Amino acid sequence: MASDTNRAGAGVLVAIGGAEDKLGHRTILNHFVQLAGGRRARIAVIATASSLGDEILGLYRQVLTDLGAAEVMAVAPATREEAEAPGPAETVARATGVFMTGGNQLRLSMVVAGTRLGEALLDAHRRGAVVGGTSAGASALSAHMVAFGGPGEVPKQRLAHMSAGLGLLPGAVIDQHFSQRNRLGRLLLLVAESPSQVGIGIDEDTAAVIGPDGVLEVLGKGTVTVVDGSRAQSDAFEVRARRPVLVSGVVLHALPPGYRFDLGARVLLPRLQALPTPRRQARQEAAEEWPAGRPARRRRARGGEEQEASQ
Repeated sequence: MASDTNRAGAGVLVAIGGAEDKLGHRTILNHFVQLAGGRRARIAVIATASSLGDEILGLYRQVLTDLGAAEVMAVAPATREEAEAPGPAETVARATGVFMTGGNQLRLSMVVAGTRLGEALLDAHRRGAVVGGTSAGASALSAHMVAFGGPGEVPKQRLAHMSAGLGLLPGAVIDQHFSQRNRLGRLLLLVAESPSQVGIGIDEDTAAVIGPDGVLEVLGKGTVTVVDGSRAQSDAFEVRARRPVLVSGVVLHALPPGYRFDLGARVLLPRLQALPTPRRQARQEAAEEWPAGRPARRRRARGGEEQEASQ
């Protein structure tokens, strides 16, 4: 069964699993800036999900400017009334790229979805702007969103709850901090309950880069897990309380960096780039490690949203 993930003419989506590198090679954020136009990039940073306020906006303004963006603009409505005001929507309308920070994805969707800002975000995406999000900002990209839930490898009833997201990626549900926070069980549950949706679980410092044709490519250091439940069987409709749920017949794909997957056809595609040699990989990983003796304030910049209660 195919997923409705084709978005012909739209921009690229960059869904990041959180804790992306902000001090080393910054592979993911650099790729985002290049997609947004490089030195001509005008990037709107939406920080509604975060409770860190000016701190998180200042962090991303510094990082994205260092990576060559021509302009980084702050957008942080705290209420739907503020998201309905002309200013935030006009800022997004000028942007070649929009980036959503981590934090609480339910807060982000409740404030932005269906407002003037939410429509401006959809319009920007349709005209070709790249839209990215990290942690909570990644989950909110999809039409059906993981609102909140708990960890665990076993799918259990009420382990996770779904709500409406921002609607940029139909036919999929995105989870983040995936391996690090043991979230396989809840993604299996959500796919079993909604088998028309393909599940995408993204590790930290890893991105699922999704083109308008629905082809996903993995970028970063970790793995993107794709769960296809189109032929699955489940008893989720009759299980009560927090008891285990039957999930049988799902197809699970664990995709390392460089691998591609067609979300519409739900098939693995050939790699476009060669695997790095062990020596080159070790050298790159060593260069990305931040010395332990450096001040904690600067180390924190590696994953500013880690202080947030990402759902």
